[in-house]
Amino acid sequence: MQHTETVEIRGHLIDSGTFARILDDVLEYSGDYRIDQLDVGRTHTDESYVKLTIGSDDHEQLERIIMRLQTHGANMIDPGRATLRPAPRDGVFPEDFYSTTNLETRIRLDAGWMRVANPEMDCGIVVDDEGARTIPVADIREGEMVVCGANGIKVTPLRAPVRTDPNEATFEFMSSDVSSEKPQALLVRQVAQRMRDVKAAGKKILWVGGPAIVHTGAAPALVALVEDGYVDVLFAGNALATHDIESALFGTSLGVDLDKGHGVPHGHEHHIRAINRIRACGSIAEAVSQGVLRSGVMHSLVRHDKEFVLVGSVRDDGPLPDVYTDVIEGQRAMRNALKDVGFAIMVATMLHSIATGNMLPASIPLVSVDINPATVTKLADRGSAQATGVITDIGLFCEQLAAELVVGYKRD
Repeated sequence: MQHTETVEIRGHLIDSGTFARILDDVLEYSGDYRIDQLDVGRTHTDESYVKLTIGSDDHEQLERIIMRLQTHGANMIDPGRATLRPAPRDGVFPEDFYSTTNLETRIRLDAGWMRVANPEMDCGIVVDDEGARTIPVADIREGEMVVCGANGIKVTPLRAPVRTDPNEATFEFMSSDVSSEKPQALLVRQVAQRMRDVKAAGKKILWVGGPAIVHTGAAPALVALVEDGYVDVLFAGNALATHDIESALFGTSLGVDLDKGHGVPHGHEHHIRAINRIRACGSIAEAVSQGVLRSGVMHSLVRHDKEFVLVGSVRDDGPLPDVYTDVIEGQRAMRNALKDVGFAIMVATMLHSIATGNMLPASIPLVSVDINPATVTKLADRGSAQATGVITDIGLFCEQLAAELVVGYKRD
């Protein structure tokens, strides 16, 4: 006997490709569908509405399909009530736990609908006396009550911005193909305006950076942005901090003279000597306090009391004493630093961008900047549908952004 559920979704479903992806996902998960209602919006500002009956021969598989469709913003018309089960042991969810999206989520218990705090994809939902919140599997503790199955859950899909003036340039979600042929100056101005708006609203700006910021000579522009208040939190690995400090101490990045553009004698040693010098001080902040580190991005962050989280990898040299070598502890530190973040900009780093995108609610807009289109598209493909891509040289982008935001900025 086939099991069925009816779902519905509203939004810009046709032009965004969401409707097609929903149908593809149903078939990919070995289900079938019947289109009960399809109302297509007539204008660019009109939303479409779809009602589908989803079927599967297996009830558990049907629930998996429903969970998958919720990543697109689809909800059951009659969701019922959520089921809670205790975690069997530390670090383990019940087998049929609900896997979260990054969309705003509510669950229905006996007392009615309850908002889930901290929307984050690929987590579970734990319910206690304080309410409901997302929780990564590594942090669940035995006996905590976890939402299981697909019942009693609703998500709120992202709404695309409505353009009231057809000539108005809006900051849009990634709804078109990533291209290096888009007008870069316009994109930079849009990013700059969004950053001004976020600061005016009292929110924080998160930067996620890779070492190419230093290699391309963009570090001075980033320093100017830190000093002008447009960098509140920085996520990076060991490499960005290491090569920034190498540049400050030796004038090189990966042994290459940043002013002359060629290698220097023994330059290949500079990064590990820079790490050693900071380790001797005890931390980056201590190196600044002791006068060992007198310039660069990390120096500016410390001097302006800005937060940074450095999470390492198995390939790291050293690493610097501030780097989290336990990735679970690093993830926790990153999550703790996301409070009050209203905008994220990710520059020249694929792995850290995807990791951060996985932690961010879909309501927080983000920009991914990279010379490689694959970095930008992978971020969106991994679930960060709110991402906007800018395909350009990192050095030029940071220089242009600093010139837009920092009054009187001029590269020395």
